[in-house]
Amino acid sequence: MGTGTGKGTGKVRGTGICEGRVVVVTGAGRGLGRAHALGFAAEGARVVVNDLGVGLDGTPGPDSPATAVVEEIRAAGGEAVAHGGDIASTEGASSLVATALDAFGRLDTLVCNAGFLRDRMLVNLEEKDWDAVMRVHAKGHFLPLRYAAAHWRAETKAGRTPDARVVQTTSGAGLLGSVGQGNYAAAKAAVVGLTLVAAAELARYGVQVNAIAPAARTRMTEQVIDGLQALPEDVSPLVVWLGSAGSAGVTGRVFEAEGGRLTVMEGWRPGPSESSGGRRSPAEAGETARKLLALAEPPHPVYGT
Repeated sequence: MGTGTGKGTGKVRGTGICEGRVVVVTGAGRGLGRAHALGFAAEGARVVVNDLGVGLDGTPGPDSPATAVVEEIRAAGGEAVAHGGDIASTEGASSLVATALDAFGRLDTLVCNAGFLRDRMLVNLEEKDWDAVMRVHAKGHFLPLRYAAAHWRAETKAGRTPDARVVQTTSGAGLLGSVGQGNYAAAKAAVVGLTLVAAAELARYGVQVNAIAPAARTRMTEQVIDGLQALPEDVSPLVVWLGSAGSAGVTGRVFEAEGGRLTVMEGWRPGPSESSGGRRSPAEAGETARKLLALAEPPHPVYGT
C-alpha cells in the first residue's frame, strides 16, 4: 500500500494525509467504495465501512462484504468497523453517524457512494424502478449528510468547529444524461443540486462539500459502458484528498475522474441573453430563442446516442 509506517505500528502504510481522521464510506463493500475505504485507511484514517450487501438490483445478498473490507484493513494494520444498515432510512443513516462516534469518538469525513441500477428506456420504466433508484441515490445521499451535518453543527455550537469534509457521488449520467437511465440520471443530477446547497449551508460549520463523477470498471458499470478499463483505485486518490484537511478551500465543486484524467466540471451558467422592452409574442419568443441558440455552445451529446 505504498511507503510509510510499517507493520506492528497500528497504521496502514501510506503518506498519512488523513492521519487521525475518522471517515465513513457508504457502499464500501465492493468496487469504488471498497477502493475509497482502503485508500483512506492507507493514509492513516480510521474507517467505518458501510454496505448493505445487496445485488446490482438492490436485493439483499447472502454475505456482508463490509466485514471482508474491515478485515482487509485490519490485516494491513489499520482500524475499521463495519456498518450494515440501510443508509436510505432514518434509522440506518443516524446509526451510521452513531457508529463512527461510538467506535472512534469523532467524525471528520463522509463519503456517500452507495448505489445500484435499474436501467430501462423511459417507455418501459416502471414506477417501482424509478422510486428504488431515487431512494438509494438521492435519499441515500441526503440522509447520511443530514445526520452528519447535525453532528457538525452541534460541535460548532459547543465551540469545537470541525474541519469536516463530504464527498458525494454523482455521474456523467447526472451531468449530461444517459439513454436508458432516466431514473439514474435524475437521481445523480439531484446529488449535484444537493452538493451545491450543502456547500453553501454548511460552510459556517466548518464543512466542505464536493462531488465526484467517477468512471471506473465495477460490477455496476461493466454492464453499461463497454470498453471501460479505468479501475476504482484510479478514482480513490482524488476522493481521499477531498476528504483530507489538505483540500482546504475547495467546496461546492464537481470533479470527473477517469484513470489518470481529472476534470473540473462546469455546470449551468448564463449564456447568450437578450432583453426586450415588453412581453414577446410566441413567434417573437421563438425568433429570439433561435438567435440566442445560434450564439450558444452546442450541447454535449447524451451518453448512448
